[in-house]
Amino acid sequence: MVDVIVERCAGLDVHRDTVVATVRLPGKGKSHRRRSQETRTFGTTIGQLERLSDWLAECGVTRVGMESTGCYWKTVFYALEDRFECWLVNAKHLRNVPGRKSDVIDSRWCCELVELGLVRPSFVPPPEIRRLRDLTRLRSTQVQERTRTIERLEKVLQDAGIKLTSVASGVYSISARAMLEALLGGVTDPFVLAELAKGRMRFSSRGCSPTSTRSTKQPETSRRGSASQPHPTPT
Repeated sequence: MVDVIVERCAGLDVHRDTVVATVRLPGKGKSHRRRSQETRTFGTTIGQLERLSDWLAECGVTRVGMESTGCYWKTVFYALEDRFECWLVNAKHLRNVPGRKSDVIDSRWCCELVELGLVRPSFVPPPEIRRLRDLTRLRSTQVQERTRTIERLEKVLQDAGIKLTSVASGVYSISARAMLEALLGGVTDPFVLAELAKGRMRFSSRGCSPTSTRSTKQPETSRRGSASQPHPTPT
């Protein structure tokens, strides 16, 4: 017979709308060696989870095990982690014998495995790390979505025969966005669109560069300076 590791434990079978909880406790009286168990079903709303937490506390449960089923476990885990030692168990470790299965059987099986110490918990980071991870994942998703949107816009422009990226550094630069807004407004004159260019793109559209304009202005100032100085008179 396998020794009992956890005297008072609970196993949860979590679904989208319901949570089936089974509690195993030491027997009373002469049947102290025998284990007593009770199963109840709760909802997944905050109020129902608070009822589940109160019932587990009344039973003196110290450890709660649940299967990592999609994203449904998160609400239940977060609602119970402050009052109990919660174990998130890998679904592969909870595989029952093939045959007839039900939510009650799964919750009892999970509770028995936790009771006998036959499963190990998965790592769940603390709340601070979870919030930081959600923030970084959201930022990464937003950056990827922005890149996909720009690529779709480039494909649409190429299909329409608008070679905007041939003259602009990117389809989402300041000059390119100004030209796109003008095109959406009905402007088709290329000279008017060229006037919307900014920075280096403005100089390149005129056939010159900022360095070339500075180099052409330098001799003029030098000539002006030399012309303003009087010529020395011969002695």
